[in-house]
Amino acid sequence: MSGYDIHLENFEGPLDLLLHLIKKNEMDISDIPIAAITAQYLGILDAMKTLNLDIAGEFLLMAATLLHIKSKMLLPRSYEDDAEEEEEDPRAELVRRLLEYQKYKDVSETLEAGPMLGRDLFARAAPEPEVLEEAETGFVAVGLFDLLAALRDVLEEKPEELVHEVNLEQLSVTDRINAILTELQGKESVAFLDLFSDGIRRSEVIVTFLALLELVKMRMVRFMQNTHHGTIWLFPSVPIDETEELEVGEDSLGYT
Repeated sequence: MSGYDIHLENFEGPLDLLLHLIKKNEMDISDIPIAAITAQYLGILDAMKTLNLDIAGEFLLMAATLLHIKSKMLLPRSYEDDAEEEEEDPRAELVRRLLEYQKYKDVSETLEAGPMLGRDLFARAAPEPEVLEEAETGFVAVGLFDLLAALRDVLEEKPEELVHEVNLEQLSVTDRINAILTELQGKESVAFLDLFSDGIRRSEVIVTFLALLELVKMRMVRFMQNTHHGTIWLFPSVPIDETEELEVGEDSLGYT
């Protein structure tokens, strides 16, 4: 799988990932269950490593910070410690950073929701076709961290093969892209898990996920959810005609 390295731009950062996990699990940000949040954070990093994603050092630094906090909280307190003035919660500094980050994130989202036309965006004569505005009532967009969590769940059901196989047939991201587009023909949406059948191998899971990321990058599909922790659905962003010949060539992607 070394030929399928992929680098995502505008990674939101470790604090954003932590906030995402806290909100997803409906945790109290001032009383974070550090063992659970650390396990989930490391699970996301493992999924990123499996995809050969370029993980910034700040993600790894946060992982080390979480493990350090977890180890400090697991250490038993001695009687001398109990007699002394109570020490600060090992999570306190992390909580302060998260609250500060959340404050600025909320402000940035408020500003982002304001009108951008004429400031960051400029109208053009032929607007890009959109087919989801009316059909997706009740749906919300699925972010990268949710997709990585879904991939982690799929990979856990597909353990690594212990037997080495020599396979002359090279896995192709472009083949999977074209297969997914064909699967979407004539359908309003496809469930994320339906793209990973029971017989699919772990290596094919990774190639399929990379193909999905490429389709999102090309703005040909969108991932949506209509319930909290619900099924992730894949919607076409542009009309896909059943009679149209859909082909994405190797030259249009950076894979070898």
